[in-house]
Amino acid sequence: MLSLEESLKILKETNALLDGHFILSSGLHSPQYVQCAKLMSKPEKAHKICASLSEKIINEFKDFDLVLSPAIGGIVIGYEIGRLLKKETIFSERVDGKFVLRRDFLIKKNQRVVIVEDVITTGKSSLECSNIIKKMSATIVGYACIIDRSNGKSLIKDKIVSQVQLSIPTYTKENLPKELIGIDAIKPGSRNL
Repeated sequence: MLSLEESLKILKETNALLDGHFILSSGLHSPQYVQCAKLMSKPEKAHKICASLSEKIINEFKDFDLVLSPAIGGIVIGYEIGRLLKKETIFSERVDGKFVLRRDFLIKKNQRVVIVEDVITTGKSSLECSNIIKKMSATIVGYACIIDRSNGKSLIKDKIVSQVQLSIPTYTKENLPKELIGIDAIKPGSRNL
């Protein structure tokens, strides 16, 4: 298993974890930005992180049948975790603002499912996936992600297995710390196009 230091080094090398001054999709400002898609674009480095996370998953959730990930951020991560653990892997997609299963994906009654994402902040996407599992009369075994940045404030009340836990502060424009005031802010992310 990778140490926290080794994991952070890989995240920074791949630009999946950036330092600077960022305006998040929420409008809040932050000294760090997480974009796991950058990690996943480097398969050899992503494999190291996913292999370590898969060890943690199997240690915590010993018996499960299926990996479910929310689109789009969780698809590649879910696939790699499923491949490493030899588990079927599917993903949900948004249709009219709600996560659903498409492409003939199916969760069978009584199947045991682990939800795998790239980053968990509020846990909203994972909880939306859990609603799909419940509707199919299947069992949610647990939640896993590469980066847990929820600071214990996730809507998920069950344990979250993560490769890295990060506490990234956020600020309103009016309450910026002095170290961010002198740095030009950039707006990264898929929602800021």
